Amino acid sequence: MLARPGRLAASTLPNDSAAAAASTVLSILRGEDPASLPAAGIDPCPAVFQQLRPSLPTVPDSSLPALARWAGEATAVSLLASRGLFAAAWRLLLAPSPTPPPLAAFAPLVRRYARLGRAPAALRAFQFLRRHPDRYMAGGDIPAAASLLNMAVDALCKEGHPRAAVELFERWRREEPDSPPDERAYNILLHGWSRAGRLDKVGKLWAEMRLAGVRPTVVTYGTLIEGLCVKRRPDQAIALLDEMREEGIEANLLTCNPIVYALAQAGRFQDAHKVLEKFPLYGVAPNISTFNSLVMGYCKHGDLAGASSVLKVMTERGISPTTRTYNYFFMTFAKNSDVESGMNLYSKMIGNGYSPDQLTYVLLVKMLSRANRLELVVQMIQEMRAHGFEPDLATSTMLIHLLCRRHQFEEACAEFEDMFKRGIVPQYITYQKLMRELKRLGLVHLIQKLTNLMRSVPHSTKLPGSYRDKEGDDSMEKRKLILQKAQAVSDVLKECKDPKELGKLKEDEGTDVEVADRLVANIRRSVYGGASTSSVLAPLS
Repeated sequence: MLARPGRLAASTLPNDSAAAAASTVLSILRGEDPASLPAAGIDPCPAVFQQLRPSLPTVPDSSLPALARWAGEATAVSLLASRGLFAAAWRLLLAPSPTPPPLAAFAPLVRRYARLGRAPAALRAFQFLRRHPDRYMAGGDIPAAASLLNMAVDALCKEGHPRAAVELFERWRREEPDSPPDERAYNILLHGWSRAGRLDKVGKLWAEMRLAGVRPTVVTYGTLIEGLCVKRRPDQAIALLDEMREEGIEANLLTCNPIVYALAQAGRFQDAHKVLEKFPLYGVAPNISTFNSLVMGYCKHGDLAGASSVLKVMTERGISPTTRTYNYFFMTFAKNSDVESGMNLYSKMIGNGYSPDQLTYVLLVKMLSRANRLELVVQMIQEMRAHGFEPDLATSTMLIHLLCRRHQFEEACAEFEDMFKRGIVPQYITYQKLMRELKRLGLVHLIQKLTNLMRSVPHSTKLPGSYRDKEGDDSMEKRKLILQKAQAVSDVLKECKDPKELGKLKEDEGTDVEVADRLVANIRRSVYGGASTSSVLAPLS
């Protein structure tokens, strides 16, 4: 038996190796023997997928089964759908096979429809699978029907369509009285409304869940508590934690930590410590995230003594601080330009064997730049490189602005040019600041150099402060269309006096363009009595 070729580790695969691997995969898929791909020894990792994705439209349909065997059916479908190759994804999933694909292979397809704002297409896919249960395998202990409903509701909620998910949920309850939604379906919907910030919908659904006799789980309570904490209602979250204990549901860190975080963010440290003291009562032991929440809260409110006391307590409990813990201190030092304290902590951090991350160096450079310590900024950037981190956009921008404040424009222009060599596009505001000073000083050669550099950047003069290199013509056209229709809506709203009609329009859901279309059409019917949309938009054309 032949030994299987060794695979490259995904986590250590560099970009050039990933590109070479993707090229080999494409060559096999386009060749005479695509079935040999799984035995080629190429690891199906995210780096290779990223390189492979743009060329997927050139892969013949006959090679898609080989792609699925190599990458996995769900991943292959996700890759195809990400390129808009929905027909190819369906052909792959519905191709004759001894065993149907798992339901998990359809999930990326439904979710991609939802992500693109095509909720009706996602619902049609759901209805197809509902009518043809022989086309998929559910797997696990959950009934196939429940798994299908949960998959569709999950896709719609995670991609920002909780209203469509609720409509599907309610329709299912009416049409399938013998297969009522389980607690997972309720949990998914609760999470969807919670992410949308609709605590009113969360409360209504929670009441319906209890009325239907569906017993909540720790996941249910975790979702409710997280939603309340995000909306800065930690007291109600604490009440739910006590309710869990009364109902015999064991709490965990996912239900307790958000409360500590919310209280610390609000500066209610006494209440946060009271909750922490009750952790043993709930059967929960605090972890590094619990203490980091407290450290972050103290640092946010400028109480470094309180943050230090938390650091002492956690180390006494045998919980070592992480780089993130130190970064919270560095955020405060950067805000206050406290160079002495920041550098002392940095030295202590290195001495204790902790490795700084990219954010650590960004914060230190920010601190030193605010304090106008150029020599230390340069030294910190050198240490940053020594630890394997290249200066990013934020670091280089702070250095350039510091050099400009010190009137070292030659060096600032050199750093600006070096950013392009490293593949980093400077912010437009940085370009403006440099150009303003160079024109004031009459440094013509540097002005010309910067102008030539900026001409190589798409949209650089059209989007002050940011860049959208990856934004295509379709996105620009979509934005233009939305702006046009927004202006049309603004015009016709001056004539619309019916508050009920306006309330109904606010409840509509869809993509930006669909909402604009629907809004214009509805107001046109009520205001202009049937005039065509083109006549409404005519003044804008």
